[in-house]
Amino acid sequence: MATAYLQRTLTGGNQRTFTISFWVKRNALGTGTMISYAQTPGNTSHARGYMNFASDALYFAFNPTGSSWWSYNVSNRLFRDTSAWYHLVARVDTTDASASNRLKIYVNGEQQTLNSTIGTQDLETGWNNNSYTLRVGEYAGDGGENFDGQFAHFYYVDGTAYDASTFGETDSTTGIWKPKLSPTITYGTNGFLLKFENSAAMGTDSGGSNNLTVSGTVTKLIDTPTNVFATLNPSDIGYTSNLTLSNNNNTTNQTSNWGDYGIRSTLAATTGKYYWEAKIATSNTLCIIPMETRLVVNLSDGSPANDLYGVQRYSDSTTNIYNDGTFTQNSSAMWGGITSSDIISFALDLDNGKLFLAKNGDYKNTSGATGDPVNGTNPTFTISDTTKTYGFYTEMRGNDNNGTLMNFGNGYFGTTPVTSAQNPDDGRGIFEYDVPAGYRALCTKSINAEEYS
Repeated sequence: MATAYLQRTLTGGNQRTFTISFWVKRNALGTGTMISYAQTPGNTSHARGYMNFASDALYFAFNPTGSSWWSYNVSNRLFRDTSAWYHLVARVDTTDASASNRLKIYVNGEQQTLNSTIGTQDLETGWNNNSYTLRVGEYAGDGGENFDGQFAHFYYVDGTAYDASTFGETDSTTGIWKPKLSPTITYGTNGFLLKFENSAAMGTDSGGSNNLTVSGTVTKLIDTPTNVFATLNPSDIGYTSNLTLSNNNNTTNQTSNWGDYGIRSTLAATTGKYYWEAKIATSNTLCIIPMETRLVVNLSDGSPANDLYGVQRYSDSTTNIYNDGTFTQNSSAMWGGITSSDIISFALDLDNGKLFLAKNGDYKNTSGATGDPVNGTNPTFTISDTTKTYGFYTEMRGNDNNGTLMNFGNGYFGTTPVTSAQNPDDGRGIFEYDVPAGYRALCTKSINAEEYS
């Protein structure tokens, strides 16, 4: 969401008993406020509450009098996996006779250890107070602290305290915690359910009529708790912090001049056939790389690591090639060159050790012959070691504001949606160009089907 948020004005509800349940995927580590409300935006002298990440820990807090904070945090874990969806539940019932039951926080179905308990029975927390503003994705007291990430299945329940088992369950086959898609919920006066299904009205309440107003742009993605798509990994940046990420970790930007700043994908595979697309700016590199390779891969000396395959946009008229540790400069046989408007397709066949690259749908090998990923003829590269786990790698070189815009299947280059909306034949993923038959998006459901079928 980054700079966007959703909000609505509450009416008088239950300040003692309520539940907040949602799935969340973080893009950036650090501080990101999920939900917060005050009497009016900018008025911080009245009761307010929030649930947020601070220093990668999870906090739940409220200020019922405007002068004294009651704050609780999950004391024994941090939330630093940007490739994972977390299911978080805050269950509040201050009417309970036992202090330990007045606030329960669950992560992926498991109740967490908190640093403290709510000591006062029947405490009016301030949540659900009449005329207060509730925001999802930003601090409502005076703005700021926007949450950078994604939400799914966002339940706000007024008047009932539900456990995590109401909203999720353990998959009997995989043992993984997953959402219940149609739980029985009593929403109460202020309750709502955000499914984020309607791109034209992302604040639609699917549980009733308490719609939220959207401020900014909330992008509808197909990355979900049950099928996670690859992104670029903010915890796997080589060499420097001058490389920044945006657009749900699918866009890179180099923020200072000169250097070789690389980053890998969150997902990789050992077997199967996979497809993704990218756009690159001046002096950027697009490769596949084994996850076993060291974090810092410096390509500036023209001596890349073995098992590194891909292309570099050297200029509009020439293309550099990286082929299993061999660097070929100014090779124009493939397409002549790459411009910033071109889309590079990767068709990776790990079953047969082949990588096919296309520019705007035109597959070529390094000699200029037309490639065919379906029939396996004229691959751009033949992979010498197929025992390794391969993922995507991009590196920025030289100038400020270099960038890579990735589409691993969510259907966007930066903030611009693809125009043709092509799908793999398993239906998972949205791409600009036709996906070769048998190739899949780099996402968890497709990887599982390819690896374990």
